[in-house]
Amino acid sequence: MAKIVDNIAMYLKKTDIIIWLLSVVAIVYSLLLISDMQRAGNYNYMFTQIIAIIIGYIIAVVISLINYNFIVKLWWIFGLLGLILSGLVFLFGIQVTGTDDTAWIQLPGGFSFQPSEFMKICFIITFTKHLSILIENDKIKSLFGVVTLCIHAVIPMAMIHKQGDDGAVLIFLFIALVMSFLAGVEGKYFAIFGGLLAVGLPLVWNFFLNDEHRNRILALFDLDGNAMTNYGWQQYQGKVSIASGKLTGSGLYNGTRVGHGIVPEQENDFIFTVAGEEFGFIGCIILLLILLFICLRILYKGKTALDVKGSFICYGVFALIASQTVVNIGMVLGLIPVIGITLPFFSAGGTSVMSILICIGLVQSVIKHQEKDINSAKIRIGSLSRKKI
Repeated sequence: MAKIVDNIAMYLKKTDIIIWLLSVVAIVYSLLLISDMQRAGNYNYMFTQIIAIIIGYIIAVVISLINYNFIVKLWWIFGLLGLILSGLVFLFGIQVTGTDDTAWIQLPGGFSFQPSEFMKICFIITFTKHLSILIENDKIKSLFGVVTLCIHAVIPMAMIHKQGDDGAVLIFLFIALVMSFLAGVEGKYFAIFGGLLAVGLPLVWNFFLNDEHRNRILALFDLDGNAMTNYGWQQYQGKVSIASGKLTGSGLYNGTRVGHGIVPEQENDFIFTVAGEEFGFIGCIILLLILLFICLRILYKGKTALDVKGSFICYGVFALIASQTVVNIGMVLGLIPVIGITLPFFSAGGTSVMSILICIGLVQSVIKHQEKDINSAKIRIGSLSRKKI
């Protein structure tokens, strides 16, 4: 037993215990919220969530034990896996309750999973490899290099768009932009992209968005309240629930609106409303601070990584968590339309929480094996010095 404890202590010492602790705090908080909202229905979200969390942490630990350079070296396997997962949706995809896209695959036992969540992990790995190759060949600032990055990003985005999951498309775009910017792609290319996006907005509005998407956007500007009975109903009720919590909230298991399930999808995309009603403004701030600290810690580890591959993996995970957090909160508060983005760590959904924990495992792999590489480098330097003497 003592040896096991020593091994665990040694493992934690070589990884970042702060990130582990923050992830555990986030998970515990999320389970409190999910257990609270289960009063509104008969489905056991807790069982699915706990199973996914256990599996997610196991996979995260296993991945952290594998050198991230080896993982990136297998980029083509992850790229192929991402394409296969996305392709399976076109063959076996289903639409689950509370969604308007066909982006899920049914599993035995009544479970389902969303391949796009795992595709984000595959994309971070393949994009890391792509960026590292461009830097090695001094192409990161060239037009050719930027064009290849655009093609790389467009492939998964186009496939997911065809499935109707445009919320996930937006997250892929954020990941690609953040990783490219932090990798050193020049600002003029982002300016060109912004200009093209502005010019192309009318085309996007008329040809790429359907009536559902357009109505959700228009509901944000419906000052007369006509949309409150339809496309703006969910956001309106969500804001009412958050406001009802005031400073300290109603208390766990005491929120009337949560108990009656007034806010649609309060267990998933709108889990933030549960925190607002039950724990009030203070509970909302604590939730946001947890996610902020996780993002800042991962970003810091990316900035202090010893090689570009380690940095890019951390940047990709940072972009994933940060963008989903900003989009989800903006969605709940009625600042942007509802596009079906989960709140990292907190939303109920096995695929979502499992993929986030796997991403944490990738970051821990960078931290753990870079320390090992430092020690190896010191040994090699010492050996060379002795030979010279």
